Amino acid sequence: MATAASASPAGLAAKTPPTRGPLPSPAFPRPSPRASARLRASLHLGGATTTSSGSSSAAGNGSGLHVPPGIAPLALPKMAGAVAAHKSILLFYCEEMRELAQQVVARNDDIELRSISWRTFADGFPNLFISNAHSIRGRHVAFLASFSSPSVIFEQLSIIYALPKLFISSFTLILPFFPTGTSERMEDEGDVATAFTLARILSHIPISRGGPSSLVIFDIHALQERFYFGDSVLPCFESGIPLLKSRLQELPDSHNITIAFPDDGAWKRFYKQLQHFPMVVCNKVREGEQRIVRIKEGDPRGRHVVIVDDLVQSGGTLIECQKVLAAHGAAKVSAYVTHGIFPNNSWEKFEHDNGEGPEHGLSHFWITDSCPLTVKAVKNRRPFEVLSLAGPIASALHV
Repeated sequence: MATAASASPAGLAAKTPPTRGPLPSPAFPRPSPRASARLRASLHLGGATTTSSGSSSAAGNGSGLHVPPGIAPLALPKMAGAVAAHKSILLFYCEEMRELAQQVVARNDDIELRSISWRTFADGFPNLFISNAHSIRGRHVAFLASFSSPSVIFEQLSIIYALPKLFISSFTLILPFFPTGTSERMEDEGDVATAFTLARILSHIPISRGGPSSLVIFDIHALQERFYFGDSVLPCFESGIPLLKSRLQELPDSHNITIAFPDDGAWKRFYKQLQHFPMVVCNKVREGEQRIVRIKEGDPRGRHVVIVDDLVQSGGTLIECQKVLAAHGAAKVSAYVTHGIFPNNSWEKFEHDNGEGPEHGLSHFWITDSCPLTVKAVKNRRPFEVLSLAGPIASALHV
């Protein structure tokens, strides 16, 4: 029967259409399951895959990228969170800062002292030499400066501009006292704000291999001066007030301390760091041709009052403040400034009270060693006592 014949295997074969030859292979053949597993393994972080015989079929570098055999892996930078390399610092210094530089090195074994030859030519211009300049390549370098007078600024700027170009890893300038800080305002047309001028000069320190240079300054005079610096330098503003607070804790009458500010500017600058102390705020008022210091708020009676400011020049305001506090019943009067400038030996105005009361002088006058010439002048002279910035500088260098 026809139906039976069509159902037989022979009949089925007869109805099968003829083949047209082998199908072409796809341009991108589907990998076998085994090959897919190897590919996934090679894309895994750190992925170096090996065949079943143990030979390497791909190299990995921890980037998650498959690297074919025979191609060296790329070196990738360390990511955040990686273990930082040990940081050692080479500290150069100007001659005025030699003693402070030695104290900084004594505070930290990771800081090494390096020297510069400071000479002059016959015409008076600087003849400078950085010893072993080739040996500082790839190192972290710092320079401790003192702009105590215009005559020494140029030679130090020459060094400051030269060091970052010696292929160093990073550069930090420590300038404890920013000398033109009091010339930050223009009150009349034609006034020159030299604070802005110096900030612009320091903002153009060449970058090192590690990027922009860092600048460390202690208790800059006007808070707005931090905005005078350009984007090519990284200013770090530190304070000497922690040194004062530590010293006050050592006094036998530390429980009886009151902080006095000679004007509103000093209060704005420091009150947040000293807010756990009772405070007295003074101000200056004009009476005829004189400017008189008066107490604006607070009570000094029976207290050891410490006058706090960022700097002192002639010292006239501090002395007037001392007299007013004594007249209002202060038991003792001391003073602290971060920068003791004292032009024309004006430090000679300050006498020690010899335990006879604040009307006779100051119990203590604390300054830091930001102005090294003053430190030499007042050494071993009461009521002066120097609080060293060596510790804070050593800490700032490891930020």
